Amino acid sequence: MDRPLKGIRVIALEQYMAGPYCSMLLADAGAEVIKIERPGVGDPRRSIPPFVEKNGIKKAGGFMAYNRNKKSIALNIRNDEGKKIYQDLVKNADVVVENLRPGSVDKLGLGYHDLKALNPKLIYAAISGFGRLEGYEGPDSKRPAFDIVAEA
Repeated sequence: MDRPLKGIRVIALEQYMAGPYCSMLLADAGAEVIKIERPGVGDPRRSIPPFVEKNGIKKAGGFMAYNRNKKSIALNIRNDEGKKIYQDLVKNADVVVENLRPGSVDKLGLGYHDLKALNPKLIYAAISGFGRLEGYEGPDSKRPAFDIVAEA
């Protein structure tokens, strides 16, 4: 049986929980999700316990749970080669999910307007702790946050 999002390609520029959880739901529904990770470091969630060990290999259980059904690529989007590869991926994508610090992808020339120019049909989902819709930014909209900070 085909899942409802079969044929949808998602590029996930994400880390920790909010972005990975969002794209996990899309992957579970059948989307092809390609997670972008920093070379040599990966998603910081890879190093957060609890750990599961199988065949002598130790992996972070939370990371595995939130990143199931995804492909992953190590890509440095801060250099020209990595940026070009990322842009090529976006040109052939349906959705981009990102939950990096507000404004960080804009500084790299990879924000909403930049990517929409490459792919006019692109759906861009930006997750942040305090919101960042243009024209509706609050005093904390540029601050990084985890869910617990927003709830406080």
